[in-house]
Amino acid sequence: MKAMIFAAGYGSRLRPLTDVCPKALLEVGGVPLLLRVLRNLLVLHPSEVVVNVHHLGDMIADALLSWGEIGASVRVSYERDALLDTGGGLLRAFSVSECEWVLAHNVDILSNADLDVLCGAASDQDAVLLVSDRISNRRLLFDEDMRMVGWTNVKTGEVRSPYGNIDVSSLHSLAFSGIQIIGPGAFRAMEGWPERFGIMDFYIHQCGRLRIKGIVQENLRLLDVGKPESLHSAVDFLRGLGKDV
Repeated sequence: MKAMIFAAGYGSRLRPLTDVCPKALLEVGGVPLLLRVLRNLLVLHPSEVVVNVHHLGDMIADALLSWGEIGASVRVSYERDALLDTGGGLLRAFSVSECEWVLAHNVDILSNADLDVLCGAASDQDAVLLVSDRISNRRLLFDEDMRMVGWTNVKTGEVRSPYGNIDVSSLHSLAFSGIQIIGPGAFRAMEGWPERFGIMDFYIHQCGRLRIKGIVQENLRLLDVGKPESLHSAVDFLRGLGKDV
C-alpha cells in the first residue's frame, strides 16, 4: 500500500497564521501537523508516501528535507499552477495504470484511528472511508451493508445519489473523517475525469457501480484542526488520547 497526505490547501480558516506558514507546518505541542500524520502513516510501512503541495509548497518541501530520514522517505507532488482538489491531487500524484492501494489522510486531522483495521477492510472494496456520527452538515449515506449510496446536506436538505429518490431516514447518515483508502478499481474509474475534481464528488457519482464502504470505529476520537478554536484545543485533545505532546 502507498500513502498520501493532502497538504495543498490554503488553510483559509486559519488566517492570518496561514498567510506566512502553510497549515501543514502549524505546530501542535511543538510538532508540525504534517510530521504527526507522517509518523502515524510510516508505522504501516507504505511502499511510498506522497505529500501534495500548492500554497507555500516550497516551505513544506524544505521542512521535509530538514526532518532527515523521515522526510527523505516522502515524495512531493507539486500543484504549482492551481489547486487540483482531492481527486485531481490523487491523479497528479499517482499513475492510474500503475496504482494499487493508497491510504489518503488529510493533514489537519488528529485522531486515534485504527489504520490497521481500515486497511484490513479494503481487500474486496474499491474504496473504504472512515466515517463517524459527529456534528457535520455534509454527510454520506450508507445502506445496511455500509455501502455508500449517496450524500446529503442536513442543513439544506439537498440529497445527491445515483439511485434517484432515496429515503434518507432509512439510511446510515455519517460524516467523513478525512481518512480513506482508494483501490485500483476506483483509480481506473477516475480516467477521463477533469484535471481538477473533488474525491467526494467522484464517490457520489460512482457509488452506484463502485464498492465504496464506510467503516465506523466505535471508540473513534477525531479533531479537525482546520479552525482556530480546534487548533487551540489540539494539545488537550492529544493528551486525552494519551499521546506525547
